[in-house]
Amino acid sequence: MKHLLALVAVLCLGVGTRATSHESRATEPEFPGTFSILGYDPQTGEVGGAVASRVFSVGNGVLWGEAEVGVAATQAIVDVSYGPKALALLRAGLAPDTIVKAILDSDPDPGLRGQRWPKEGRQFAVMDAKGNYAAYTGPRADAWAGNKGGQHCTAQGNILAGESVVLAMVDAFEKTPGHLSLRLMAALDAGNAEGGDKRGRQSAAMLIVKKDGGVWLHNDVVLRLQVDDNPEPIKELRRLVEMNARRFRR
Repeated sequence: MKHLLALVAVLCLGVGTRATSHESRATEPEFPGTFSILGYDPQTGEVGGAVASRVFSVGNGVLWGEAEVGVAATQAIVDVSYGPKALALLRAGLAPDTIVKAILDSDPDPGLRGQRWPKEGRQFAVMDAKGNYAAYTGPRADAWAGNKGGQHCTAQGNILAGESVVLAMVDAFEKTPGHLSLRLMAALDAGNAEGGDKRGRQSAAMLIVKKDGGVWLHNDVVLRLQVDDNPEPIKELRRLVEMNARRFRR
């Protein structure tokens, strides 16, 4: 409780939703790259995210979600605790931009692999249950790194082929009709078509939540899919998404 109150006390704002980018220093070590998107469907109330990377089992730690609370994605020099912290602060009623700033400011990490400023290499996005969001790309995340916000979505990535990856993801999400899973999937496909993680592909995942939105009783998980190690993880994820989407078709 003391830790949560300390985070809540940090009320500084200023995390924008416009596109941001930078180039990293050539002397810094390379970390696993990732591109992800968080999205909201105002018609169904579902909120979720999708992610792909050239790293084993990217879904194991990047995506976090809770029905009637929101979702988060933590990537680039990943601190997995960012996910649970984000959900706790969303539960406490804080806005996404305040949450991003609070968690970054409270980051105690003294360094990783010789880096002096690990949190400046992180990438982080938070979306509440109504689709409000904020994203952060640290100035020392490996290039190309950046984030782009759209209507009810935010895309972010690092070690990407270029800015066109996140731009294409937002465009695809906004233009694709149908269930949230299909829109998130279209965003991953579009990012992948623009080059995605510039080192290649290995894994992908998707998470969507809504109160009692899952199968069986008292299940808030609409969809949780992980492709942990596959030469074509996005293609395999699409196969699973489309298999699941059949139940939404009349």
